[in-house]
Amino acid sequence: MSGWTRSSATGSGSTTRDIVRPEDFPAAAERLARWVARYRAELRDRPVAPATKPGEVRAGMPAHAPEHPESIEAIEADLDRLVVPHLLHWQHPRFFGYFPALSDLSSVLGDLVSGGLGVQGMLWSASPACTEIETHLMDWCVDLLDLPDAFRSTGAGGGVIQDTASSAALCALVAARERVTQGRSNASGLRSPACPPLACYASTQAHSSIEKAVRIAGLGSLSMRRIPTDETMAMQAHALARAMRRDQEDGIRPCFVVATVGTTSSLAMDDLLSTAKLCKQFGAWLHVDAALAGCAAICPEHRGIHAGLEGADSYCTNPHKWLGVNFDCDLFYVRDRAALVGALGIDPEFLKNAATASGEVIDYRDWQVPLGRRFRALKLWFLLRLTGAEALRERVRRSCAMSAAWAERARQHPDLEVLEPQRLGLVCLRHRGGDEETEGLLRRVNASGIAFLTHTRIPWAQTGSPDPRFTLRVAIGNPETTAEDLDRLWELLVAAA
Repeated sequence: MSGWTRSSATGSGSTTRDIVRPEDFPAAAERLARWVARYRAELRDRPVAPATKPGEVRAGMPAHAPEHPESIEAIEADLDRLVVPHLLHWQHPRFFGYFPALSDLSSVLGDLVSGGLGVQGMLWSASPACTEIETHLMDWCVDLLDLPDAFRSTGAGGGVIQDTASSAALCALVAARERVTQGRSNASGLRSPACPPLACYASTQAHSSIEKAVRIAGLGSLSMRRIPTDETMAMQAHALARAMRRDQEDGIRPCFVVATVGTTSSLAMDDLLSTAKLCKQFGAWLHVDAALAGCAAICPEHRGIHAGLEGADSYCTNPHKWLGVNFDCDLFYVRDRAALVGALGIDPEFLKNAATASGEVIDYRDWQVPLGRRFRALKLWFLLRLTGAEALRERVRRSCAMSAAWAERARQHPDLEVLEPQRLGLVCLRHRGGDEETEGLLRRVNASGIAFLTHTRIPWAQTGSPDPRFTLRVAIGNPETTAEDLDRLWELLVAAA
């Protein structure tokens, strides 16, 4: 049975529509669910990365869209032929690149329900459950991660699910811009005499999305200040203070500071306490980007990474990395939701309704850039309910322990050097022979198909040189990764070294 049934719609101006009818959906969904389960079960036996050439996938597709319906069997065959062989398999147990982007099947079930419901959550009145479940889950996560009470929805702050940390940074920046200019940039434009020049600050190790947000928000890259880091690659507080003071003396208003809890390159941790004090002194908004590392705070022993967070104006972390919520799901919190809503809220006539006018509900359209929003909270809700917090804590603890043990093994090799301190689920290492040798390691490991790594360039204080060095990153976070998988990666590196 294909799962597809033709339904005719007749009448003036109508056309024949081919749809998956409700009575046929279970069979089609079950078939695809079995396909997904088979894909996951066979992952370990596949090469991690494809050997695809540019244009190869498109060359296997028809030149034009189909005029008539095709069977679910034909589509499934093309998943096997066109899709799977040309994927980088992010769920593979020997995928150690970038950061984990886990997609637990419990969360996938929530996304299935979200897609099936097909609701628009832009307003509370558009689907009350969509809003209130999200609000309640964001408060659950305040408890799970031991975040400051100021981020709870029961006070002046609150949280919202964004797509990624990039969007969270942009929304925080726009709110900061409007707070600093007292709304004049929206009313009269950034280049108006009513608006002072603004400056934004982040370390040289902060994510590229920060500068991208600065561009999108209309401030321009010249307003971005990249602050140097110390030997641990954390932002230097004295350098930040000097930059903010210099801008203030030059008539430029310090507007927005990003402190990173776990940089992408090395999981470096900025000092939130000193950064918060400076932001208070200069009247700047403090946004804390904890995209991956923040999830570690689900374990009490890792909550020290958030020391000083009570001084932040906004914060974000991504359960779609380490905790297994399928992409995309960023938890974005603000201390004062009025600042965010004031910056992003627009109230056209076609969206006016009694619930909004009452002031008793949250309309998440005013907490993000797009108007429309899907029911993202369901995949987080399903994951938490079907998995439980304790299992997620065990996941974090296990990957941290595996990373520490693997780093210790690498320290014993005469040709390899591990970046210190090694943090959480990430190991950074290099070949003592230099960049060329380290690049060769990366090429040989990834060409094998057995494992996949990515790289960065960072200064190594332990080498005594400030120059950025080519560095391999081994990100361990997949709960399916075993000691044997790490042994295979080690064997590859030793053979390549």
